[in-house]
Amino acid sequence: MKKSLICLAGLIMLFISACDENVKSGSILAEVDNERLDRETFIAGYGIDAWNSLRPEERKKYVEDWVNITLLAQAADKAGLSHDPIIRQRMEFAQKKVKANAMIAERLAKVKISEDQLFSYFRIHQAEFQKPVISYQIQRINLPDKLTAENVLQQIYQGLDFTQAVRRYSTEELRRQDGFMGFVEPASQDSVFWQGVQNLKPLEPGVITHDGDWYIVRYTESQEEVKEANFEDHKDEIRRRILRDKQEEIYRNILLEIKSENHNIYYY
Repeated sequence: MKKSLICLAGLIMLFISACDENVKSGSILAEVDNERLDRETFIAGYGIDAWNSLRPEERKKYVEDWVNITLLAQAADKAGLSHDPIIRQRMEFAQKKVKANAMIAERLAKVKISEDQLFSYFRIHQAEFQKPVISYQIQRINLPDKLTAENVLQQIYQGLDFTQAVRRYSTEELRRQDGFMGFVEPASQDSVFWQGVQNLKPLEPGVITHDGDWYIVRYTESQEEVKEANFEDHKDEIRRRILRDKQEEIYRNILLEIKSENHNIYYY
């Protein structure tokens, strides 16, 4: 309930606030029939930290949600639904959500997240950012063109031993090691070869191209290990988590403050 209040109210607040005519032209994110959504509206409502923490795809989705809501609202107006008593009650309730969200946003905008806070969170929750990494022992045959690669691959399918094919056809020095690259990780400089074998079965050959050369590749072994999480790789995610927690904390604190001062609350 709390999460939906914040999210829905945020969209409604943007929908209403975006109609302001006094918008800087360079900050406009979207426009639908003269109704505009601007970047400053988001920042005013949620704070600059919240804006900066959004990934490009998240910002794109937020803007798309606003466009969709605006289109639907305009269509509802044209259909006369805004005059329906039930719809009007819902609109009044939505306005209350906007006001409630404004209270939360005002305090959230004052929240500053320091580098020390980010790192402290990372140290406490470091295990959550650690993921198993699979590496493959890759063997490859370097070939000059696609036609040759397909020809050699066909011979392997017909029974030619892969290592014999390396010794017979490979055109690089790695053939002296029977084409073995060692264990390759997804984030290494040889990641294109890791990607080339990740969907293959053990010992199953496949063909890839890289830097103008063609390769027949396979993996003979795989191993999984947990790598130490890197703080810099997860800073944006940590910032989003802290802001989300702060939203919930601010929501609870505001309600406690108001309820402690208001005794005219009755449930029937």
